[in-house]
Amino acid sequence: MTVTIEYEAQKRLELPFEEIIRQVAGEALDYVKCPYEAEVNVLLTDNEGIHQINLDTRGIDAPTDVLSFPMCDFSVPGDFSHLEECPEEYFNPDTGELMLGDIVISVDKVEEQAEKYGHSQTRELAFLTAHSMLHLSGYDHMEEEERLEMERMQREILERRGYRR
Repeated sequence: MTVTIEYEAQKRLELPFEEIIRQVAGEALDYVKCPYEAEVNVLLTDNEGIHQINLDTRGIDAPTDVLSFPMCDFSVPGDFSHLEECPEEYFNPDTGELMLGDIVISVDKVEEQAEKYGHSQTRELAFLTAHSMLHLSGYDHMEEEERLEMERMQREILERRGYRR
């Protein structure tokens, strides 16, 4: 798995953020049984940066904690079986890896939400990564049933890597 991480925020997270992101991203793909090697791009920015991206891409004039930009289309969440039908759309021709998508995380929100929810910044970063990886795998939380399923899956992914509240 290739995880490219770009850090553009002024504020530095004082934790092994690259290791956390890579571990959780890999665990999430194992959890959803992705049959391919995959690539994911992660941008760590601040509230100002994610606010602008949120405004530009979703028309929402506010910062958020994490944004997910899937490259794959899923009719059924976590069903990767159709992707080989259009390899030129979904697979990197140089590496053969599945181009899963992009994740944008606000380091300001990592700090704020860790404090708000009473857990570590490490756990919050792991949670946001797991959440976004599920989005990149076709899962959503628009309906109550979907939300509950995603929450269960996120919890199980984090527990498999030892991240608990």
